[in-house]
Amino acid sequence: MNGFEALIGNTLLISAVTGWFVAQVLKTLIHAWVTKSFDPERLVGSGGMPSSHASTVCAMATTSGRLYGVGSPVFAVTSIVAIIVMHDAMGVRLETGKQAKLLNQILDSFKTLEGKKFTEEKLKEFVGHTPLQVLMGAILGILIGWFMG
Repeated sequence: MNGFEALIGNTLLISAVTGWFVAQVLKTLIHAWVTKSFDPERLVGSGGMPSSHASTVCAMATTSGRLYGVGSPVFAVTSIVAIIVMHDAMGVRLETGKQAKLLNQILDSFKTLEGKKFTEEKLKEFVGHTPLQVLMGAILGILIGWFMG
């Protein structure tokens, strides 16, 4: 078996990628439905419903549990990584997005300062997730991992 065949035959990797892909597509569709406009950045961007971070790591952890058992080192590592990623998405990354939104509002209110125009680009506001977005991503990932494992 060559390297490419081994790569696409890696169920753990494929379930994680599938978790990410399905979440990104759902996120894009939900965003388009809510805003009534299509934003192609949502296909690859972070933030939004459901969390693709949570979906990816939960699909990976669930698949590893199904393939190698919940007592395996692989399941232990993937579970800890999943917990860290989801905690970070709801913590630091969510706060970063809130700060970016506030800074963008401040920059908008000061179009010019002493005759100088701001040339800075707007900060990215979609970087973190609410607990509900993470929960929905986790459920999606668990379902994908269960069926792929």
